[in-house]
Amino acid sequence: MGAATATFTGAFGAIVGSFLNVVVYRLPRQESIVKPASHCISCGSTLKPYDKVPVLSWLILRGHCRNCSASISKRYPLVEALCALLCVAAVLAGDSTATVTLNVALILLLVPVALIDLEHRIIPNRLTALGAVLAIGIGTALDPSGEPTRLIAGAGAGGALLLAALAYPGGMGMGDVKLAGVMGLFLGSAVVPAMLIALLAGVLYGALVMVRKGAQAGRKTAIPFGPFLAFGSLIAVFAGDPLVNWYTTTFLR
Repeated sequence: MGAATATFTGAFGAIVGSFLNVVVYRLPRQESIVKPASHCISCGSTLKPYDKVPVLSWLILRGHCRNCSASISKRYPLVEALCALLCVAAVLAGDSTATVTLNVALILLLVPVALIDLEHRIIPNRLTALGAVLAIGIGTALDPSGEPTRLIAGAGAGGALLLAALAYPGGMGMGDVKLAGVMGLFLGSAVVPAMLIALLAGVLYGALVMVRKGAQAGRKTAIPFGPFLAFGSLIAVFAGDPLVNWYTTTFLR
């Protein structure tokens, strides 16, 4: 993939990131993500087009509303910049149009999923359903020969977490199960290291919580698993195939 493609994808990621900020705020509150138009949550004034340029508008306004001077969270430009950087990285790391398109779509899905789960402890069905449709649609259109593998990976990943949710109802939500299935639809066999990394990161974080709060209080602390699944997926996007190849050549020869 060339520099022009990477630049275009970065701009696209920043623009979508701006929209994802709206999704992250409104979707858990059961508000429309279309109406009303983007506005200041403090004074309600509608944002002008020149106040919605990703990252730059926030910097120019120094993080404050043009109308009422209320502070605007740093999360907004950070999400926009993160989406742009991750999309550019996906283009540079991808080896085919299908891979790049699937990875960019997955990245832009994981950002709102992780942020919403982190703040509200939910993974909206609307996001996982959209992700499943996008994954199957993109995969079928751009890489039909690889679609059976991705479908099997989706069923396997979702099924594995479903068993965990049934065995330990308090430790795993159905939103996590659905997200794991969607990850498989995007990542194919690379979902295996993604899941393992997510589980390892979750266990390590849980151990740190228990060290900080004590074992009894730590066990009672609710920890959303969506962000760890998102983290594992990102590692898989950029290193999933090498990890799978390393494992198969090292242990399955």
